[in-house]
Amino acid sequence: MNVAPLGGTAVQDHVALAEIELCGELIIAASAACGERLSADRIDEVLQVSDGYEGGVGRDISRP
Repeated sequence: MNVAPLGGTAVQDHVALAEIELCGELIIAASAACGERLSADRIDEVLQVSDGYEGGVGRDISRP
């Protein structure tokens, strides 16, 4: 069995840390919602994502 040394190096998983931060933001937003469900739009706002529609213009779904 391999065990990390006591003075070992710290490994940072930046993707995991980002996911944990986003989960925290969702928890904060849900707590502030006073028992109501978060809408999909509110979740997108908290996570700072877009559905691809900017200014009423749809994205071209024929291209990846």
